Amino acid sequence: MISIQEARERLPEKFMDNLYEMFSPGTVDKIVAGMINDRYTTLRVNTIKYNIQDLMKYFKEENIKFERVFWYNDALILKNVKEKDVQKLDIYEKGYIYLQSLPSMIPPIVLKPNEGEKVLDLTAAPGSKTTQIAALMNNKGYILANELDKIRCERLKYNVNTQGATIVEVINGRGELLGREHENYFDKVLLDAPCSGEGRFDATSSITYKNWSERTVRDLAKLQKKLFKSAYTALKQGGIMVYSTCTLNKEENEMVLQWALENLNIKLLDISLEIKEAIPAFNDGLDSSINKAIRVLPSKNTEGFFVARIQKGLVNGDGDFWQHCIKPAKVRAEFDWIQRGYEPKRMSLETRFIETMNFVNISIETETFTTLH
Repeated sequence: MISIQEARERLPEKFMDNLYEMFSPGTVDKIVAGMINDRYTTLRVNTIKYNIQDLMKYFKEENIKFERVFWYNDALILKNVKEKDVQKLDIYEKGYIYLQSLPSMIPPIVLKPNEGEKVLDLTAAPGSKTTQIAALMNNKGYILANELDKIRCERLKYNVNTQGATIVEVINGRGELLGREHENYFDKVLLDAPCSGEGRFDATSSITYKNWSERTVRDLAKLQKKLFKSAYTALKQGGIMVYSTCTLNKEENEMVLQWALENLNIKLLDISLEIKEAIPAFNDGLDSSINKAIRVLPSKNTEGFFVARIQKGLVNGDGDFWQHCIKPAKVRAEFDWIQRGYEPKRMSLETRFIETMNFVNISIETETFTTLH
């Protein structure tokens, strides 16, 4: 095992500079230490085919030591076997379990999909979250799983079939275009965005970070915004979306959320999971609600991850009216508040909501919104 100092010297210099700009020196050392140690093997039970009680009984019979994950009952941390050992087990071949990192399990849990809902997984391969969503829905409903890369798409199909996720339709398409093809259609949308993968860096393996650069981060942030807009467009009003990455920098995480808050009609929601390695997102100089998102730091149990839970306007989860109206940045003359004789401040919240809905329906070519308090 290499030292933290040696790891710092091996990792990209600009990446390390960014870490020190974001975190205290002590936290940076913990992050780097998490990029040195071999992580425990983690998995979840596929509840479409199996259950956690039978799985724990099986592991005891096989002398496989495990630990429960207190924030997710269907996940286990294996203490004395590697992934290659698990892949030889009959329960793996039958699709009773799925090898998956713990942070990768967070987005589907936060999405909270329900039976009978329509769910979009915009960038789905290799299928870990897609099949987890299907299991959380008890394999009842509809999931559209999209993947751009043809080879990864075949892997996605294989995993979906192995896991018995029969509610999943797999397609090979451009995520940036799907929103327009399925406008306001899905109850829930997961955007586990392509990213620079900083949370998965292994200081002992240069292949995990050799392609990293500041330019790559900037280019990915542009793509993430396009995908975010597509996911938002596909989501029903009042629907829930989760944005996640396996990277650590602000540009692909907080700054994407800031862009979305400034350009789309969304609000961020709390994440109610208690995860030891998770900290609130940064919001210095940004919208204060961004700290509702979480950043999971690399450790012996976890890779680095970022997760945000988002709701599309106009109605919150309890059916109450949001305490603001929305107005397109490009106002159409035929629907001007004053020309129609309304005084918005004197209108009831319900009337403001109804008129705003009419406004949005009339101004469907408008894409950019701002909030009016």
